[in-house]
Amino acid sequence: MSPTGPAAEGRSASGSGRWAMLAVLCASLLLVAMDATILNVALPSLIAELRPSALQQLWIIDIYGLVLGGLLVTTGAVSDRLGRRKLFLIGFVLFGVASVLAATATSSTQLIAGRVLLGIGGAMVMPSTLSLIRNIFTDHRERALAIGIWAAVAGAGAAIGPLVGGLLVERYGWSAAFWVNVPVVVVTVLAGLWLLPEFKSAGSHPLDWVSALLSVVGIVALAWGIKHVAKGSPGALDLLILVLGIGLLAWFARRQLGLPDPLLDVRLFLNRPFTAAALLTLMAMLAAGAALFLVSLWLQYVHGYSPFEAGLRTLPTALAMLVSSLLAPTLMHRIGVRACMALGVAGLVAGFTLLALAPQPTSYAYVAVFLVTLGFSDGLAVTTAASVLVSAVPAERAGQAGAVSETSYELGVGLGVALLGSIHAAAYARHMSGSPTQAAESIGGAKEYAETLPAAEGAGLLERARGAFDDALTTTSYVSIGIAAAVLLLVVWMVPRGFKTTGSGH
Repeated sequence: MSPTGPAAEGRSASGSGRWAMLAVLCASLLLVAMDATILNVALPSLIAELRPSALQQLWIIDIYGLVLGGLLVTTGAVSDRLGRRKLFLIGFVLFGVASVLAATATSSTQLIAGRVLLGIGGAMVMPSTLSLIRNIFTDHRERALAIGIWAAVAGAGAAIGPLVGGLLVERYGWSAAFWVNVPVVVVTVLAGLWLLPEFKSAGSHPLDWVSALLSVVGIVALAWGIKHVAKGSPGALDLLILVLGIGLLAWFARRQLGLPDPLLDVRLFLNRPFTAAALLTLMAMLAAGAALFLVSLWLQYVHGYSPFEAGLRTLPTALAMLVSSLLAPTLMHRIGVRACMALGVAGLVAGFTLLALAPQPTSYAYVAVFLVTLGFSDGLAVTTAASVLVSAVPAERAGQAGAVSETSYELGVGLGVALLGSIHAAAYARHMSGSPTQAAESIGGAKEYAETLPAAEGAGLLERARGAFDDALTTTSYVSIGIAAAVLLLVVWMVPRGFKTTGSGH
């Protein structure tokens, strides 16, 4: 496998050219990552203008990550066959078009449709970024640094999403959170046309569309089922969809074993460090994605900060993640891959323990320390895991590694909001039992209902809702502790002592 295109080889050989290519890839990644969390602080404004139901609110937030996660396996395989540069550019153009659709939404349905298209475009972009890095940077030390920068941008994008979203929402309204994508898309596509070389796998078989359908429907059905089961009292249809998702993914895995050129080589999961890295990314982002979502709402509804003020107070996560992602390559070299992964997950356990044990009402000081711990730990764990995943595959299958990494990352964020967000909503409703339905459904609903009551009565309802939200945040923190502790044991068990990423591709 080699670069294709008239000037690809010359540009890929240049040291400065490689880093310019990385800059283009990171610019696109920043937008895609930001869109996973940028609406966290815009939700109150959206509720006020579009008046979505509680279920629509969750879909507006997490449909992006679920669609993106569901498509990544397919788009990773398509990038190997069609060409990583081509799919990257097509996906980013679609991302821009979807941004316009979302920005001009006049109903919750149109906004959700825009978020679905954003997820499709993002799914075409994200595996291409990591697989292009795998191909462009052939020296494993340079590649480790490039992946560190990639992970820092991905993590920082998700973390600064609330800050950027808050600033834009406060000054220009919630639609600005989507309009901001458009000029960046235009500039990045033009730069990508000029700078990026093309890579594709030689002699690939045609895409197996049955496998593609199984993976997409299976992942989305699994996510849907988990989401509705987590809300409590699931119906027969919800359980059926969950079982269907599990069954389709099992069928997908079995089908891949019989294909000469599988959509995803499931034998990679026999490699214990590879499997541990994928699960670590999934579970770390599940806990972190939900935490950022809930903390953003907590800052606005419980403490009364504006969207920009709330976004500013989540900035410690981005800064800590930036630092740890850039430190990860050095730490991997000095203390080893397993120690880096374990240190990152242990930090998550410590951070959620701090939040769970914080005295109530919880002060921002405790939350700030938690956000720093969350960012540093997540950045270290996810960067190390990405290096393990990319190093485990040959260069011609880099799209598959990118797909596994990004599926774990984005599905983790989406499932985190769906699963832990639903657990938080159920705990909140339990604490608000006996209150009017609108107030017991969400703290946003409680605020709206309180405005219809006499001042003293409304203030009392709001105070109760804030306490219920705080208590529910403690509940989800304990759940996150359990998740992180399980992942820590898994990493120690599955990753051998002294394991190294060599960049050999095997």
